[in-house]
Amino acid sequence: MNKISDAFQNGKAFIAYLMAGDPDLETSAEYILTAQDAGADLIEIGIPFSDPIAEGEVIESASARALAAGARLNGVFDMVGSIKYKMHVPVVFMTYYNPIFVYGRDRFFQQCAEIGVCGAIIPDVPFEEQGEVKSIAKQYGVEIVSLIAPTSKDRAAKIAADAEGFIYLVSSLGVTGVRNEITTDIAAIIADIRNVTDIPVAVGFGISEPSQAAHYAAMADGVIVGSAIVRIIAEHGKSAADPLRAYIQMMKKA
Repeated sequence: MNKISDAFQNGKAFIAYLMAGDPDLETSAEYILTAQDAGADLIEIGIPFSDPIAEGEVIESASARALAAGARLNGVFDMVGSIKYKMHVPVVFMTYYNPIFVYGRDRFFQQCAEIGVCGAIIPDVPFEEQGEVKSIAKQYGVEIVSLIAPTSKDRAAKIAADAEGFIYLVSSLGVTGVRNEITTDIAAIIADIRNVTDIPVAVGFGISEPSQAAHYAAMADGVIVGSAIVRIIAEHGKSAADPLRAYIQMMKKA
């Protein structure tokens, strides 16, 4: 199983988010491999869920499309497992606690380990409640990625000190989505994080342009792009491989 740390070994990491099952599970597998081949250093796979509270309209719509197309958790596990031996970059799941709880926490993380998923991002589990989830995930070698937001303030140091894998630095207030302008003082937050840990920091929420990728990569260890990628897939459906590859190559270069 690849490790999250592998993504940060060769310069700045480009992290690509794709929604599993959009437009269908078979095509998702193709697009995950396309993203990897285009230069993504880590793949973040969204598990479709009916109430994705951290997501904006683009990713929420992708989740709805995936569910309507029949994507369910077992199918997502099977899809990722089908390309396990073709993946040479780390893979993490982006999900919510409800699917994990309903599926069974031990069973969920055991399945992650079996299909090569080395991390999970669970935005609706606050830092103070992570301990129990982390202890189960750790048994299977799965790291829980912590999020730090502009509103974390005094809690940021505590979250950073306990972080594993990488720190997901949320660039802006609100939900995911493409933004023309990000006004948060990212450099100051990263400086505070660096005071307590050397775990890599990747900036996400709102990054979609090469200029933004270059700007934030200069401060952080990587950038995360989701909505812009999902929007390409929404526009092109089963014919998105070429535009997806071109976009990721452009962003990775930046």
